[in-house]
Amino acid sequence: MTVYEYRARNRMGELVTGTYESSDMSDVVHMLRNKGLYPVFIEECREKRSDTLMKVSFRKVTYKDIAVFCRQFATMINAGMPIPDILDVLGRQTENPRLKTGIESLYHGVQKGKSLSNAMGMERDIFPELLANMVEAGELSGTLDRVMDRMAGHYEKEYRIRQKAKNAFVYPSLVAVVAVLVVVFLVAVVLPAFASMFQQMGAVLPLFTRMLLGICFFVRKRWVLLVIGTAVLLPGIGWYAKTPAGREFFDVLSIRAPVIGNVNKKVITARFARTLGALVSSGLPLLQGLEVAGKVVGNTVVQKGLGKVGEEVRKGKGLAEPLKKVEAFPAMLSHMIRIGEDTGTLDFVLDKTADYYDDEVERTVNRMTTLLEPAIIIVMAIVVTFIVLSIVMPMLDIMTQANF
Repeated sequence: MTVYEYRARNRMGELVTGTYESSDMSDVVHMLRNKGLYPVFIEECREKRSDTLMKVSFRKVTYKDIAVFCRQFATMINAGMPIPDILDVLGRQTENPRLKTGIESLYHGVQKGKSLSNAMGMERDIFPELLANMVEAGELSGTLDRVMDRMAGHYEKEYRIRQKAKNAFVYPSLVAVVAVLVVVFLVAVVLPAFASMFQQMGAVLPLFTRMLLGICFFVRKRWVLLVIGTAVLLPGIGWYAKTPAGREFFDVLSIRAPVIGNVNKKVITARFARTLGALVSSGLPLLQGLEVAGKVVGNTVVQKGLGKVGEEVRKGKGLAEPLKKVEAFPAMLSHMIRIGEDTGTLDFVLDKTADYYDDEVERTVNRMTTLLEPAIIIVMAIVVTFIVLSIVMPMLDIMTQANF
């Protein structure tokens, strides 16, 4: 695909400029004429294309960006605007360069006769798979406006939950960093200075002091090896985490780890319930909804479990009973789904269950951060106390010997 820069005039004679990505210059001419514009100048723009890619590669598309896109799309389609016009307007208004490029690709795809969902499927690095599936369901059922409005709410909640989790750990992280720096300063600077003085005075250093000094001298002498080892180890762990075996290992760890595993289970449960509820309410078949929801939860162990649930559902069993075998899901989820199946309100029950677990995640994270701050301070106070004692005890020995 090549990016073309064009200049054209509208029916009022006003100059319009812009860029268009296409495989052929004739497509650019066709696009301009469809818009009622008269081409004046068209030329390949390779440098601009590379600049755009540079900007795009360094800017992520957040859930907030997707939520705003869905909300604006829903508003415009409710007002009766055609989809190509909506995409044209949103492409011009969007500030995120990566999302802007994605919307422009959607516009070009729709102009060439593709459905919106198919065009989104070609841009999965920008638009989530869930959104593409929901849009497809909305196109088939004629409820695209409601689907986009619902997805706006979905991604707004996802964004809020992630931001709350990040913000909750900012202060404890700062406290931990400051505390570690204080300990490093005491061990690396203060303790060796006192140790040298004690040795000159002939004092016998306690075992704990000698252990700390041994660690300090080892780090000083072998710091190059430690840096190299860290530089090799961290990318190695990152590479392993991307392999199927590594990803499964860390996904199992994320739901079985003490304390944090419980939080991750609630996050996964809320995400699954909200996603499946949105898909079911839009008319997507349950089996297809389970497949999409499995990809959205972000955990390979749960995804495999949902695959087995899908097999059971395909055999004619209900959804509630097979879900009990999925490790990450609490018993309450199965009970609520059974109620939804019995009353014919599965989508409503799933939404309410997702809201409940979203609130549970927020409460749990708040409790954790409330306890984490004093816990960090207490642990660091104990460490600093031991370091201070390793300095004070030899001083007391020297003073005792001097008195005798």
